[in-house]
Amino acid sequence: MKLVVQVPCLNEQGTLPEVLATIPDRIDGIDEIMIVVIDDGSTDRTSDAAWAHGASAVVRHSRTMGLARSFRDGVDYALSMGADIVVNTDGDNQYPQERIGDLVRPIVTGRADIVIGDRQTAQIEHFSRFKKAMQRVGSRVVNNAARTDLPDAASGFRAYSRAALMRLNILTEFSYCMETIIQAGNRRLRIESIRIDTNPKTRESRLFKNMWHHMFKSGVAIVRSYLMFRPYVLLATLGTIFGLLGLIPFVRFGLLFFLTDGDGHVQSLIFGSSMLVASFMCLALLVIADLQRTNRILLEETLERTKHMQYDTGRKGMPDGTRTASHAWAAETASST
Repeated sequence: MKLVVQVPCLNEQGTLPEVLATIPDRIDGIDEIMIVVIDDGSTDRTSDAAWAHGASAVVRHSRTMGLARSFRDGVDYALSMGADIVVNTDGDNQYPQERIGDLVRPIVTGRADIVIGDRQTAQIEHFSRFKKAMQRVGSRVVNNAARTDLPDAASGFRAYSRAALMRLNILTEFSYCMETIIQAGNRRLRIESIRIDTNPKTRESRLFKNMWHHMFKSGVAIVRSYLMFRPYVLLATLGTIFGLLGLIPFVRFGLLFFLTDGDGHVQSLIFGSSMLVASFMCLALLVIADLQRTNRILLEETLERTKHMQYDTGRKGMPDGTRTASHAWAAETASST
């Protein structure tokens, strides 16, 4: 069984050596461990540090593409190299790489498809009270959308089976964490969580400018996932609310019309009509979304078969050297240096 540990990086020359040094070189049930560093257009010597400290391959973006794209390109490369399990950790040394063995064990034993490291955010000292509260709220929202019960939905310390990655498609450009959980939950993949202790903070997050920016971006990703997988929850709720808001002014108009000699306040009819139109629009969008959901399922099944055709060929062996998978990134293997 082959494990690929991927490490997305952006200007992590200082912390990357410690990350690579703490990745275990032997794990029960794993025959081969490969370390892939995804250099997301770093302007320092991150790639050189990767080569100097044991990386098996470096996937380099010509410019900064973002965390979600780095994760997706790393997975693409890992699957093409025949990975049975892919573990994602960060280049800032936030996560305890020595726990990778515990992270992959449920997949090795066939008990889970995805395993997530629970950072126990309530105990992280450098998290403010507000950030801890938002982490809890965010996890609840994601769990509701995914029909899961995970304590730390935003954790990026994860292990994925090959079969799970074949079924997941990263669409967002911000962060893959919440999107993949919602997809996995709605596709009935088995997800487990293990408790971990994070390492001391080394720098501020580069993923978002501030907490409000993070909340906005995460909210957009969650709403889009809701519309993709559970459109009836969002649209039916909005349609019901608008419908009730529309009926109340009509009732008010009727009461005033019969009780006050025909003076029913026309503005109530105008407001009520607007709300009812909004309600009907939500219901119409719900029908369209449900039809698109059916079409999406068919397309995803086709894409999964295409991935098997593409990546399963790579399991039989690929030539060493530099391999360009797209115009945006190139991968170099250790043998080419």
